[in-house]
Amino acid sequence: MRTSEHGTRGRAPTRPTGVQKRVLAGGSVGQFIEFYDFTLYGLSAVTLAALFFPGDSQLASMLSTFATFGVAFFVRPLGGLFFGALGDRIGRRKVLYTTLLTIGGATTLIGLLPTYATIGAAAPALLVLCRLAQGFSAGGESVGAPAFVFEHAPLDRRGFWLCITISATALPSVVGGTLIFVLSQALSPEDFLSYGWRIPFLLALPLAFIGLWIRSRTEESPAFQQVLQKAEHREHSPVREAFQENKVRMLQVIFVMGLTALGFYFLSGYFVSYLQETGLSREASLVTNAAAMLLYALLLPVGGIIGDRVGRKPMLIAGSLALAVLAVPSFTLVTSGSLGLALLGQSLFVLCLITYGGGCYAFFVEIFTTRTRFTSAAVSYNVAYAAFGGTAPFVGTYLVGSTGWESAPGWYMAAAALIVLVLLVTTRVPETRRRVDVEVAR
Repeated sequence: MRTSEHGTRGRAPTRPTGVQKRVLAGGSVGQFIEFYDFTLYGLSAVTLAALFFPGDSQLASMLSTFATFGVAFFVRPLGGLFFGALGDRIGRRKVLYTTLLTIGGATTLIGLLPTYATIGAAAPALLVLCRLAQGFSAGGESVGAPAFVFEHAPLDRRGFWLCITISATALPSVVGGTLIFVLSQALSPEDFLSYGWRIPFLLALPLAFIGLWIRSRTEESPAFQQVLQKAEHREHSPVREAFQENKVRMLQVIFVMGLTALGFYFLSGYFVSYLQETGLSREASLVTNAAAMLLYALLLPVGGIIGDRVGRKPMLIAGSLALAVLAVPSFTLVTSGSLGLALLGQSLFVLCLITYGGGCYAFFVEIFTTRTRFTSAAVSYNVAYAAFGGTAPFVGTYLVGSTGWESAPGWYMAAAALIVLVLLVTTRVPETRRRVDVEVAR
């Protein structure tokens, strides 16, 4: 008879308790706020390029802007290591207070920064510092929230619950894109460049306080409480144990999550600027991308439901195969210059991503045990997002600029998907659906 991480025998209860519901809400809100902060930078890339990286070459300005976008990702593994080890020692809940407040404060500071025209080279330097603070805190938040939700989720709904949590990462593109669209329509171009672009960034801190209030009404999972009690009687070093016990699993998570990182940040951090470079207006680019992100948010939980029924690995194989085959057609449609075809291309790309997401978002926390889950998942997840997600807008912009071929990023995406597909089929990537933490279950 199986024992779940909530200490019940057999099939986990399917009717969630009030605490479980609040954990799901708190995790989802935290993910929304984290990605709201990150997405704003991508949505505002053209404006930020003009204000913080002015120059004669628009391509050079955009590359500088997206390089700064990537900086936040390269510090994320350090944040993941720091907050992951802390979370495995003292608890997920306490760490998630700190990460949420830090990322909200850093984003608000971006909205207060003077521009290059006011203080010269100090402006982009301060922008980089804010991005570093965002990235460091996001290294803990991006994994801590899903791990927290996972450890409270019913055994037979883990994929569904985690996909609900992750789907909240798509909604900031809808909210942020709509807000920027409304502001750009309501204000003159001069007023928008003067102060209008700052308003979405200044909303980050109030949102963080809302998230903190929701999280104050949650508690640690029974699984983690058991681990904490056992740790009192023996030495516990999450970092050392993670690297000693989980090296292979961490490598598997890096390549599995690297593909979804690449795809998600092409969709959320690059397409708005990409569409503007290929002929659509800022308003049309924001509208089509917001629609695609809303579709992602609505359909990802469906992918989680399917993953709970058929398993994680079949979803990973199907999703990577779909991306390998359909990435180039999707990007070709996106760059057509037509509003309808651009939306169709993004929607096709979303269907591939949510299929893959139905497996990967449960897999990356489910593969680790409770004792070192936060540390192991945070390091591997954030390395994947630094290497592939953080570089996606820069690489996409560089490929188009250097080749003159607008669909070049699609070929890059397809090649990455093909490599991951081969690795999934030829290596020992485990099936993690309904996996039980044996150490906790004893």
